[in-house]
Amino acid sequence: MSTQPAIALSGLRKRFAQGGTVALDDVALDVAPGEIFGIVGRSGAGKSTLIRCVNLLERPDAGRITVLGQDMLALDEASLRAARRRIGMVFQHFNLHSRRTVAENIAFPLEVAGIARAERQARVAEILPLVGLEAKRDAYPAQLSGGQKQRVGIARALASRPEILLCDEATSALDPETTQEILALIRDLRARLDLTVLLITHEMGVVKAICDRVAVMEAGRVIEQGRVFDVFTQPAHPTTRRFVAEVIGHSVPAATLARLPAPGEGETRRLVQVVFAGPASTRAVVSEASRDFGIDINIVSGRVDEIAGEPFGVMALAAYGPPERLEAAFAWMLGLGLTVTELEG
Repeated sequence: MSTQPAIALSGLRKRFAQGGTVALDDVALDVAPGEIFGIVGRSGAGKSTLIRCVNLLERPDAGRITVLGQDMLALDEASLRAARRRIGMVFQHFNLHSRRTVAENIAFPLEVAGIARAERQARVAEILPLVGLEAKRDAYPAQLSGGQKQRVGIARALASRPEILLCDEATSALDPETTQEILALIRDLRARLDLTVLLITHEMGVVKAICDRVAVMEAGRVIEQGRVFDVFTQPAHPTTRRFVAEVIGHSVPAATLARLPAPGEGETRRLVQVVFAGPASTRAVVSEASRDFGIDINIVSGRVDEIAGEPFGVMALAAYGPPERLEAAFAWMLGLGLTVTELEG
């Protein structure tokens, strides 16, 4: 595999209208060949602008964009059209032509590019089985489910045999079950076609399900990036911690709280979530902390999960003891590389 990034962005800045909203503020990131790289952020974070800068559907005010070794901002119009054929794009709202069949929608970009009819038909025949739409070849968009429409959108993006696939909120209009099917399809296509995938989403669950690395955006800036497993198990930025909590976080129900013992005289009760990952994940941390720091720990809830193929554990704990001992115990856990966060209750 090449060591040169498939996509390299540096110093990207974009402001809409003079004196208006700053969409991108000194953004830099690299996407390695063959990986699925996720960009996550709330609405208005700048992620859609960022992904549209990759193929210059949006032009930045400043910065550098290198895709498959080409300086995109230095290309003339003819060279840019050729470069864009190596970059497929999947949109949130499908953007299908209602009066064209599935096959005709897939063939449309080839038609625009002046590809001969016979070659277009041959390429459509290749793509249909890849996306599971052989039986829908002659159907019209109105006859398709949302998931089938997005499969057409993916097939259309693959028509020109791209090396890079950009996915702009490709699952946000779909129900959870269909979302998982589309994510599995993208993962399968990445492996079959040796694609590099850049995917934006506002759902951390999508990142957890499919991505190798992730960048978190807020107010036009990348505030954190890294391996998905590392970002999930050791989030550094408060915004990232909130995103992660939506997927792996614990909340202790009021009924459970009511059943927990009250702290004794001179004691405090603290509710915490501990994420077990890395070298210390197999240690008997709860019993060690209880014994060595002279505190009592109740396991309120826990589970084992998986991120990017790597297992991790997460527990909600109720700890009882003098405040200074509790603080020392949690500091010790943090020193082991575990993630400890306070829970409300």
